[in-house]
Amino acid sequence: MSLGRLVVTAVKVEGRSKSEVARDYGVSRRWVHELVRRFEAEGEAGLEPRSRRPKRSPHQTRAGLEDEIVEIRKHLAEEGLDAGAHTIAWHLERRHGRAPVPSTIWRILARRGFITPQPQKRPKSSFVRFQADQPNERWQADTTHWHLHDGTGVEILNIIDDHSRLLVASDAYPTTKAADVVRSFHGAFATWGFPASVLTDNGAVFTAVPRRGGRCALEIELGRLAIHLFHSTPYHPQTCGKVERFHQTLKKWLRMQEPAASLEELQAKLDWFRRYYNTERPHRAIGRRTPLEAFEARPKAAPSAQGFVVPEHFRVRRDRVDKVGRVTLRYNSRLHHIGLGTRHTGTRVLLLVADLDVRVLTEDGELLRELVLDPTRDYQGLGGRW
Repeated sequence: MSLGRLVVTAVKVEGRSKSEVARDYGVSRRWVHELVRRFEAEGEAGLEPRSRRPKRSPHQTRAGLEDEIVEIRKHLAEEGLDAGAHTIAWHLERRHGRAPVPSTIWRILARRGFITPQPQKRPKSSFVRFQADQPNERWQADTTHWHLHDGTGVEILNIIDDHSRLLVASDAYPTTKAADVVRSFHGAFATWGFPASVLTDNGAVFTAVPRRGGRCALEIELGRLAIHLFHSTPYHPQTCGKVERFHQTLKKWLRMQEPAASLEELQAKLDWFRRYYNTERPHRAIGRRTPLEAFEARPKAAPSAQGFVVPEHFRVRRDRVDKVGRVTLRYNSRLHHIGLGTRHTGTRVLLLVADLDVRVLTEDGELLRELVLDPTRDYQGLGGRW
């Protein structure tokens, strides 16, 4: 039996006074009077527990504002954009000059059925995070795959600033080549300045070291500009986690758009999203500021040319002279042919390379040719009889 029924029984059945019952059961006389009144008016139903919710909530979010929050949520979600409570608060702040705190917005969305419960995630404290201290201190670059409307595969090259998350370049190519990467970087340099360093994975357009040595076009160009180039550990994408995470954000938005029919149409979509991402989307990792605000808030880093010398590059390449008397050598992501003469066809040779200085020797040590490679020519002719 509940306490309420005991109190009413003591008063109505036993005939005890309300003051005595209140004293014996440790409750107030006012509550005893209220229970007796409910019992006399409603019977046993009057003794059931009732909600303690106040009849009025002066600070409750008005219905019109709740509807606006839901409207913003639906619009952002339909566009494939971030639709979290902090982003909605940011949009309300821009519209009205003030907004409910994100926790209130989250509760409204949960009450309206827009929040899907998620299992406990890995705690943030378990992650080892790093972030550049200044804008342009480090850029991260990577490519990702996408498809046009007809199923044609294309690649998207994304470059972001490590400190501010500013998207400095987002370019679509049929297949990303070394020259395309250099072109995209120079376009970003013209708008945002030169970074002090660049971080990429070990893709062939970013480094030639894992593929028989050498240097690709990006390595040579960044070295010429005194920009340090770093590469992540193979099969460890977490090192380039910022640009990897951006791929996910970009693709989420692209999936909600009408598929692009051509590469030019896809590039127009990427240009629109780059502007939106940099200027209108508050980013959680930088204090809910836009990337452009974070980029402009601090002084910019720059390449340190003082004392920086691009080291001379040495490598050894083994090859066999082909049937027309040539061997091949890749420099600046471009394949060059070196003529040796048909009399050496089939001969196994060693190419000793020091930047542009090349020596071709047989395996017995006989020098067949010594030259300075001309990067502007695909074929390095003999230029006379040897």
